[in-house]
Amino acid sequence: MFRNNLKVAWRNLKSNRLFSIINIVGLSIGLTIVMMLFLFISYERSFDSMFPKKDRIQRVLLKTNGDFGFETWATVPPVTALAMKEEVTNVESAARLLKHNFGDPASLRINNQNFTENLFYWVDKELLTIFDIEMVKGSSTGALDRPGTVILSEKAAQTYFGNQNPIGQTIVVDNNRELEVTGIYKDFPENSTLDADIMASSNGYWFYDRKSWSNASFETYCLLKENVSVEATQAQIDQMLKANIEKEGQWYTFGLQPLEEVHLYSASFASGYASRIGDINEVRNLTYLAILILLIACINYMNLTTARSQKRSKEVGISKTLGASSKSLVWRFYLEAGLITAISIVLGIVLTVLLLPSFNALTNQNLTMDLLLTPPFLLAILGIWVVTTFFSGLYPSLYLSRFLPKEILSPSLKQGKGNLLIRKGLVVMQFAASAALIVGVMVIYQQTKYIQNKNLGFAADNVMAISIGGLNGDENRNALEQEFKKLSEVTAVSMVQGYPGMDVSGRTLRKNSTDEKGINIQTNVSDEGVLEALKLRLLAGKSLPKTKSKTDTLVEVVLNKKAVDFLGYSPEEAIGKEVFIGVPQTIVGVVDDFNYESLHQPIGAYAFHNNSSENKSHMLVRFKSGNLANTVADLKSTFTSVATHLDFNYSFLDQNIARLYAKEKRAGRISVVFCMLAIFVAALGLFGLAAYTAEQRRKEIGIRKVLGASVAKISQMLSTDFTKLVFVGLVIGFPVAYFSMENWLEGFAYRIQIQWWVFALAGCIALGIALVTVSFQSIRAALANPTKSLRTE
Repeated sequence: MFRNNLKVAWRNLKSNRLFSIINIVGLSIGLTIVMMLFLFISYERSFDSMFPKKDRIQRVLLKTNGDFGFETWATVPPVTALAMKEEVTNVESAARLLKHNFGDPASLRINNQNFTENLFYWVDKELLTIFDIEMVKGSSTGALDRPGTVILSEKAAQTYFGNQNPIGQTIVVDNNRELEVTGIYKDFPENSTLDADIMASSNGYWFYDRKSWSNASFETYCLLKENVSVEATQAQIDQMLKANIEKEGQWYTFGLQPLEEVHLYSASFASGYASRIGDINEVRNLTYLAILILLIACINYMNLTTARSQKRSKEVGISKTLGASSKSLVWRFYLEAGLITAISIVLGIVLTVLLLPSFNALTNQNLTMDLLLTPPFLLAILGIWVVTTFFSGLYPSLYLSRFLPKEILSPSLKQGKGNLLIRKGLVVMQFAASAALIVGVMVIYQQTKYIQNKNLGFAADNVMAISIGGLNGDENRNALEQEFKKLSEVTAVSMVQGYPGMDVSGRTLRKNSTDEKGINIQTNVSDEGVLEALKLRLLAGKSLPKTKSKTDTLVEVVLNKKAVDFLGYSPEEAIGKEVFIGVPQTIVGVVDDFNYESLHQPIGAYAFHNNSSENKSHMLVRFKSGNLANTVADLKSTFTSVATHLDFNYSFLDQNIARLYAKEKRAGRISVVFCMLAIFVAALGLFGLAAYTAEQRRKEIGIRKVLGASVAKISQMLSTDFTKLVFVGLVIGFPVAYFSMENWLEGFAYRIQIQWWVFALAGCIALGIALVTVSFQSIRAALANPTKSLRTE
């Protein structure tokens, strides 16, 4: 029986080539997209699954409260790990990570050569046992016990030492600290949150035994004992905090985050050093998109199959007359659906393999073909086949199998209104989804352009940020600054702790030291040239002093308007006033507000000051637009002539700012491509329906032509019904699109408003696509020779 049904299904596919091709192509495209997105989602969800103790590893989070706002930070004070090991009995071990100089690249000198390392961390030795880091040379036991020891990844060892044995070799960091290589560890996989290429021992470094409950700059992981609950551990941590900090000083609490959630559930957290941060919202949105596209493809199959029901009714009637039961017919139609789905899956896999490199380029991922052979993927393929077959064959099989032989074999059989209504409903659903996608793409594009073109309050173009963390001594730094200023293409130079787009230092702004009311403020150690280098708008006063003596204890500060507003001063009134930002500081200037973070965040208080509390790790160089290659070459030549033991490490400020929105750009690219494919699949279904309608009305068209109807009239007659359906689809799809995109835009502090013309344009696009698709078949039918049509009928 199975074999016979399979033969019948295959013959049906061959005898209806156009509809079979439309079904297979539509499903293949839908399944290809689903498979690609499945690979992407699986990869994102696989993060940190390789660590044996992953179920017991938790990251410690800091949650601010009260006047300091409600934020979650991925970093905590340095004493947290030490206190947890001693006071939290549920914790077996804890370890800290500090990215070099709070996130700056490290300048390395190895065998008389200069290098720059971006993934250099200072870590506690316990990190090796918590994550069971696999060593390929040396032993994890004792590798980081001694001060001045360091271990390298295989990649770093190859980069810095080539074929030499690195064990026992010396690395000089920032030209002032020597480290001995004691081990080589296996590279962290791409789906690991830990991304360190070099890990140096915290033993002997400045924070090793720091008992401070401030300076929350340390990512901290703890390993829970077996069979203890997270809730009980959290209670012990709360108790630890109460025991060590007076109640009035408790402006934060601690929380625990399972390791398996670190990658996808940390996008909104402040601080944190991980470079591989995902976003669960992106994964969810792509999942919805994949389901939507597959649904559109399934609707195509249902629509075309039920549309052809009248043709197949005789086949069903004869089968029932010869004794076939409704159940056996259901299986026959499901077998047909399963055959089409299976062919589509094979084509989908081939397309996935062929298009995977393009998909990787689109998403900035590195998904490999190996994922196609993993058990989860193979199981997912089986699941997709079952689900797609079930949904695409559901209505056709139930509808066709319930025909009664008497009704079917009657010459007067007509299709029921219910069948027609459902088919129209499916077309409406397809175009509602397509309209929502078109609106979504247009809004994402507009928001992306808005981000790119918004006035940030400073000029990010033609500014180079050069790392000078390893350049020791004010004399060398000042000498470099003066040499840069001598270059004809350089217009401004400033030494700063950080620049817009990167974390600097977080403190509290108060009117005086006894004032209990305060707000968070970002502080940036700078010099006189920072306002000119960034082209900030000065509202009152002046910039920081040009020089400052080491014995001068007076700290000057330039505040932004947001900070001055909090203090209750006008910019002019603020000049000369004293404020308290960790230490007393005198306001010498006020600049207009500027976006120093991404546009997801509102502008907060910001200060440029000349306290020596932190190092100036970067030199901002503003240059004239022109020959960029020559400018970079001149700057590099000047840098290496002064800093002979340092690598020339630089970036462009506008590119750094653009990286803040890489996620949105990626979402935009994916949405555009998949939206176009979704519309193509929907149009494919409409094309098939139009072809079927034209075929069904061939006799009517022939008579109308004989009676004098024009091609335009006949085309209009055939297109009107579909146009109405598309209109209904737009009415349903637009509200869905509006509320979905409003929800997405709420994630931005600075955003566009969705305009009416977006819907008008989206409607025109959807209608245009539908009309072009339907008109092709309509005109073709209208141009057909009526004598042939009437003779055939």
